[in-house]
Amino acid sequence: MISQAGLTMYRNLRIVPQLIFGRGSVHQVGDIVAAQKKKSHCPAVLMIDEVHQEKGFVRQLPIAADDLVIFVNVDTEPKTSYVDELTRRVQDLSSRQPCAVVGIGGGSTLDIAKAVALMLTNPGSSSDYQGWDLVHHPGVYHVGIPTLAGTGAEVSRTTVLTGPVRKLGINSDYTAFDQIILDPDLLAGVPREQRFYTAMDCFIHASEALSGTFINEFSRAFAEKSQVMCREVFLGDIEEGVADEMLMVASYFGGMSIAYSQVGVCHALCYGLSYVLGVRHGIGNCIAFNQLEEYYAEDVRTFRTMLKKHDIELPKVVTGGLSELQMNEMIRVALSLDPLWQNALGPEWREIMTSERARELYLRM
Repeated sequence: MISQAGLTMYRNLRIVPQLIFGRGSVHQVGDIVAAQKKKSHCPAVLMIDEVHQEKGFVRQLPIAADDLVIFVNVDTEPKTSYVDELTRRVQDLSSRQPCAVVGIGGGSTLDIAKAVALMLTNPGSSSDYQGWDLVHHPGVYHVGIPTLAGTGAEVSRTTVLTGPVRKLGINSDYTAFDQIILDPDLLAGVPREQRFYTAMDCFIHASEALSGTFINEFSRAFAEKSQVMCREVFLGDIEEGVADEMLMVASYFGGMSIAYSQVGVCHALCYGLSYVLGVRHGIGNCIAFNQLEEYYAEDVRTFRTMLKKHDIELPKVVTGGLSELQMNEMIRVALSLDPLWQNALGPEWREIMTSERARELYLRM
């Protein structure tokens, strides 16, 4: 874009302004919320993945009598209807606007917390804001505390939701968290396969950023370091405690790599898989990426080496038996994500990624 002065205008990137990193740092959430309560004297809302309901760190959270604790279900990908339901629940349970929304969980829980924080200050349904820069009012102050490493949801300016007609993020400068806490202790006990699939989301973020047409040295620096750390964790001999710390940082860097860039072919196809078949994001990316050697050659080969070393068996024939209607819907959702395809294939991407080509790629899965 060109300014009136004839100078090139660049996107003004908004990143998470405050970050705490370190083991045991989750316990500082009380101080963070207390600072917000001093400003408005209103309750906080804690949105916690229900799998953590009996965890010791949750029982130790400093929860006041008027705070709202909501254990969210993320057995399926987050839906706009669920975000709207949770927003109404918060409004029904409290007559006052919350001073803060705290999300504790994996990428889905963090996305839900970001979306609810926005919908508490913006009218209508969350589906109205699926797209780019459609949010007009800042959300309630929101804090993200990831318990998985790889999604980049803790740093991204999007909250990915499945709506009535598509899977698409609420992409805006108001979406990003105001504060995040990265505590590697919270990764303890994550199932082996889930840990792998989530970390590969980070690896793929970096791969798509590095090979994209939107790449710049800012994005490149984060993406390259993110991939180095993923390779060290999954191809090296790193002890688990150090590996957890590395993955938390790699996730942050992977998210930053696409904050000033974009994802590409893999994520676009994964959105179609998720929308039609309900495939979870991490494993969906792995299924798609495994078939994209012609786009991400070296990284796909590295990915397959990681699969083999960690004895991960990807689901096969995922798209087998689809009806023509389902296949067409999958293609429609994938090809609706213009910025992703522009980054991957350039401004003339529609001449390259036709419906027939997308169908061919899906049939490989």
